[in-house]
Amino acid sequence: MTGGYERFASASRLLQRARELSPKTAIVDVEPLVAWWDSGQEPLDAGVASMVSELGELGGVSVLCFATNSVRRPSAVPAGAGAHVVYLASAGKPLQIAPYQTMPAPGVVIGDQVLTDGVLARRLGFAFLHYCPDPASMPIGPRLLRYCGQLVMPVVFHGQQPAN
Repeated sequence: MTGGYERFASASRLLQRARELSPKTAIVDVEPLVAWWDSGQEPLDAGVASMVSELGELGGVSVLCFATNSVRRPSAVPAGAGAHVVYLASAGKPLQIAPYQTMPAPGVVIGDQVLTDGVLARRLGFAFLHYCPDPASMPIGPRLLRYCGQLVMPVVFHGQQPAN
């Protein structure tokens, strides 16, 4: 599972694929998969709890890490049945990798941005599961970052075809 790139329009198919890969570490970007951008505290708390239920109880996952470059934090970080759950706000993805370097491989990064989540996955040697919601529903900032990410995709994941 080292490295690799796969693209998904469906969150349910993406999570199914994450389970199939049986990673020891799963790093999940918070917006938009866990909670939509600029949503309130309640959706964030519910999304984190749901994702812990989805991925934190998988056999083999030792670390479930939520990582966001925003300052948002859940009210509480729920415990996973078998995984250590970590939440990193203001994570500095992809530049700051120290918080991830002790997390066991193989791993997967799940996120919507090639320039942050994809580059982080590449730097860690983890697979990147690229979540691609409809860009028309995205705020302008993330939408622009997405388009920039499309430009660097061939450099970051050279020779790899997007799979669905």
